[in-house]
Amino acid sequence: MKKALVIDIGGTKIYNTIINENGEIIAEIEKHSTPKTFAQIKSTLEEIVRKHENDVDVIGIATCGAVNNENTGILGSTGNIAAEYPTMDFQALSNKKVFVENDANAAAWAEHVIGASKGFPYSIMLTFGTGVGGGIILNNKLYKGKSGAAGEMHFKMYPDKRRKCTCGSWDCFEIYTSGTGLKITAEEMSGNPDITTYDVIEGKMTDIINRWQNDVLTGLIGLANLFDPDVIVLSGSLGEFLDAEYLEREVNKEIVTQPLKIRHASAGNYSGMIGAGLLALEAMKNNG
Repeated sequence: MKKALVIDIGGTKIYNTIINENGEIIAEIEKHSTPKTFAQIKSTLEEIVRKHENDVDVIGIATCGAVNNENTGILGSTGNIAAEYPTMDFQALSNKKVFVENDANAAAWAEHVIGASKGFPYSIMLTFGTGVGGGIILNNKLYKGKSGAAGEMHFKMYPDKRRKCTCGSWDCFEIYTSGTGLKITAEEMSGNPDITTYDVIEGKMTDIINRWQNDVLTGLIGLANLFDPDVIVLSGSLGEFLDAEYLEREVNKEIVTQPLKIRHASAGNYSGMIGAGLLALEAMKNNG
């Protein structure tokens, strides 16, 4: 059975392990703090590859930032990692084939192959954390758009400039439904600038949670009408606090497309790595 070295590169942590063609983790999961400089990041990746590349057939990398359709590099600045990071020559890290994919897209693929959207040709995965990521599967294929940047959850919620998003635009889905957005909602509703998302969740502040969840609902209705998916999967550190049953019922009341399912993610905390590995192994097989 073929094996992939998989690496997940985020703004604060880099993880790596080895998976097989079934998406099973078959080696220790190693964790590194993401270095501050580009040179140090490159050095960390070179060290990981050097240690493991002889034990695998291909290398799959899940990364922050939009990835091109050739799966070789990053399209532009990611904002949460060294400024030069998008210039990384990933293929130069190894003599083995290196396959790169956006971390949310990779996680969506893992859910599609082994997780909550397995068996459904059309699905959307949303990951709710400090920001919001997304991946879209159409007819059993990862939808990347013309350049590779599809699935960025920065569609507009309101027309009248209520909140400025971290991307620079106004009133994106992310600035209402992310952890950052939940904190802003909590501040607005409580009048307390020091309130945290932890305070809201642990204190079961129902009014604030309901407002946040209904912002999520608004976005889900739009996504369902646009893409007509079989299922929307809720992932990420905040996704588990969303009421999938409530959201499924309310979305299906309002959409003009056919009814869909809403489920919590089930591929696990390392779904980005698993998905990147599965995509890399599939690309290797398809390309001979």
